[in-house]
Amino acid sequence: MDAVGAREGTRVVVVDDDVLLREGVASLLTGAGFTVVGQAGDSGELLALVRDTVPDLVVTDIRMPPTHTTEGLDAAKVIRGELPDVAILVLSAHVDVEHAMELLSGGQRIGYLLKSRVIDVTDFLETLHRITGGASVVDPALVQELFAAQRREDPLAVLTEREHEVLALMAEGRSNAGIAHQLWVTEGTVEKHVRSILSKLNLPDTGEDHRRVLAVITFLDSR
Repeated sequence: MDAVGAREGTRVVVVDDDVLLREGVASLLTGAGFTVVGQAGDSGELLALVRDTVPDLVVTDIRMPPTHTTEGLDAAKVIRGELPDVAILVLSAHVDVEHAMELLSGGQRIGYLLKSRVIDVTDFLETLHRITGGASVVDPALVQELFAAQRREDPLAVLTEREHEVLALMAEGRSNAGIAHQLWVTEGTVEKHVRSILSKLNLPDTGEDHRRVLAVITFLDSR
């Protein structure tokens, strides 16, 4: 079964004050086998809809009425607090490191993606499947900006160039197998790099899945 059809029937709420974009995303998801259980144009409608339908996934804009600042992000925090099993993808028109870091600190089943990524339908749908499957996904443009902004006291300075590459792909929500495919190495080699990264970053031994999330947060926080 391919990635696009892997989670047919996943129940989704789509939120954006731009009606054309919202309808476009909803149509795309419906065509891909998702079940769009509702649409909203602001954070108040979003929260009411999510509480009423309890979807598997929320796809929301980060900026909505009335102030067009962080309404989507604020709503995502409320949803994560009330319904932690609901996966959330926040879409943004611009790379915003601070907001992305705040969002990703919420743990698993969470993502931050630029709206321009929606154009690449296959990649967008794969991102949704990774998030609903438990991954934390960061837009590659954000990853690049974070690398460019690293300071000399960066805790990631202890990592090798290859370990940096592996951690960046982890931040995109890729599995060890996905990273191996991307870097043209064996999965066993990736596992060694991941163990080395987790060890060098002195992350608490709380289970590999949680340590991977902590490693990604450390990566995001090292700008």
